[in-house]
Amino acid sequence: TCNVPPQGGRKHPHQEYIQVNTEKILFICGGAFIGLDKIIQKRIGQKVMGFGSPTLEVEEAARKQAIRHVEPEDLLAFGMIPEFIGRLPVVSSLDALTEEEMVAILTETKNAMIKQYTKLFAMEGVRLTVTKDALRALAAQSVTKGTGARALRSMLERIMLDIMYDVPSREDIAEVTINRAVVEGKKLPLIRKKQDKDAA
Repeated sequence: TCNVPPQGGRKHPHQEYIQVNTEKILFICGGAFIGLDKIIQKRIGQKVMGFGSPTLEVEEAARKQAIRHVEPEDLLAFGMIPEFIGRLPVVSSLDALTEEEMVAILTETKNAMIKQYTKLFAMEGVRLTVTKDALRALAAQSVTKGTGARALRSMLERIMLDIMYDVPSREDIAEVTINRAVVEGKKLPLIRKKQDKDAA
């Protein structure tokens, strides 16, 4: 069991604690652990840097391979205290998301961001089109940032911010298209007006 302050410990130091039985609670801890791969590579004897260093592709493959060999002693060298490490009986590693998986997150998941934006635009009677090359560009930028799928939302919001304000105030917009040039910041979202659509 552990004692938990019901209203936070700092602001109310003299309150009564609630006892919580942690016997049947599963604790999952996660994080990026930047630099842990170098500690593991050093332990298993892989060359990390110096004269004759491998290419970026080989280095990335070695990093992924190394992280799979994580041991409690590596977490200790990383800076975690032994008491904490001892309470984590299972340690596993996950590979970084690929560009294909990023595209799937954008388009195929239950609450995919592209689906959400498409519905928001549809409520205003506007069709939203995001091209395949735009999706790949978003995924590539997210992989480059190294923050996983978190970067996708902020990048999409940056692209959509102005057009989301314009669409409700204009009745002449029929379709908005997002392509690679828009994602890369070279162009604004492409707007197709209703009279253009009727003429076509």
